[in-house]
Amino acid sequence: MARLRDIVIDCARPAATARFWAAALDGYAVAPYGEAELARLHALGVAGPDDDPTVLIEPEAGGPRIWCQLVPEPKSAKNRLHLDLLATDLEAETGRLVGLGAGVLARYEDHHLLADPEGNEFCLFPVSDRADP
Repeated sequence: MARLRDIVIDCARPAATARFWAAALDGYAVAPYGEAELARLHALGVAGPDDDPTVLIEPEAGGPRIWCQLVPEPKSAKNRLHLDLLATDLEAETGRLVGLGAGVLARYEDHHLLADPEGNEFCLFPVSDRADP
């Protein structure tokens, strides 16, 4: 039986995208850059964390890791896979995410469709008492 290990987000600006998702998600943070990691980047010709082509976002307590990886092509169509997030206050959380750089694509009765700063769509649902499918 397979287990989910990582979620990978293709992007043009991995460090900025990682900072957005680390701030957007409760319990996640951009992995710290120790001296060994900085030396590895420099050996690859990478100036520093802001130019890292693959930036890791780690969960504090279990759950999948998230990688933001540099790709040469821009996003050109709707995502084939997206994240669904939960919020206790849909409007307040939408405002917070917009303040971090997200865009609102649509507001539906039961959720909002947003996009991260790279244009990757995700949905934001209110926490409810009903069982999720």
